[in-house]
Amino acid sequence: MLLALLCSVVNSVRYFGNIVLNNRYPINATMNPAKLIEKAKISSFYLWILNWSFDRMIPFNRPHGFRIIEIGNHHVRTKLPYKTKNLNHLKGLHACALATLTEITGGFIFVTQLDPTKYRIILKKLEVDYLYQGKTDAFGEFRITDSWMAEKVINPLKSSDSVEVVSEVNIKDEKGNLLTQGRATWQIKGWDKVKTKA
Repeated sequence: MLLALLCSVVNSVRYFGNIVLNNRYPINATMNPAKLIEKAKISSFYLWILNWSFDRMIPFNRPHGFRIIEIGNHHVRTKLPYKTKNLNHLKGLHACALATLTEITGGFIFVTQLDPTKYRIILKKLEVDYLYQGKTDAFGEFRITDSWMAEKVINPLKSSDSVEVVSEVNIKDEKGNLLTQGRATWQIKGWDKVKTKA
C-alpha cells in the first residue's frame, strides 16, 4: 500500500511539475540526473528516487532488484538481492545477475564523474571470474580517485576521440566471501565524436 502511494506521488511529479513533500524534499519533474546523484549521496530519500528511476529507465533491471546502496564522490556500492529471480538451478546467485552487478557498479561511477549529456559511456567487454557460490545478498564496490580519472579518462580525451578504461569490481556476500572478480571495459567518447550510420 505504501509503495503504491509513493509510486503515485512520484508519478504525479511528471504531470504537475514541482512539488514539495513535507516542505522538505523538492522534486522537479525535469530534475537533472547529475543533481539527483549529488542529492542521493547525502539523502536516503533521493537515493530511493534514484533507484526507482533506475528501474524504470532500464526495464531489464526491475525484476532483479539491483540497488545502488551508497554513492560517494569517488565510490559506489551496489546490491544484488538473494531472491528467486536471481537464482540458478543450484539455488545460488545466477552468473548473469552477478555479471550485471559488475557492469552496473563499474559503469555508474563514470556517470557520477562525467556529464552523460557530453560523454557517451558504453560497455565494450565484460569478464568475470566466479570464485564462490552466492547464497546471500551480494554487494559490489568500485572506487576511483581524482588522479585515476585524470590519468585514465580526462587527459587522454584531450588528445583522442575516445578512451577505453577498465573498472575492476569485486563482489562479496554478506559474510565477506569474495564471490567474483570482474573487469568491465568501457569506451568513453564525447557525443560530438560519435558517428552513427545513416
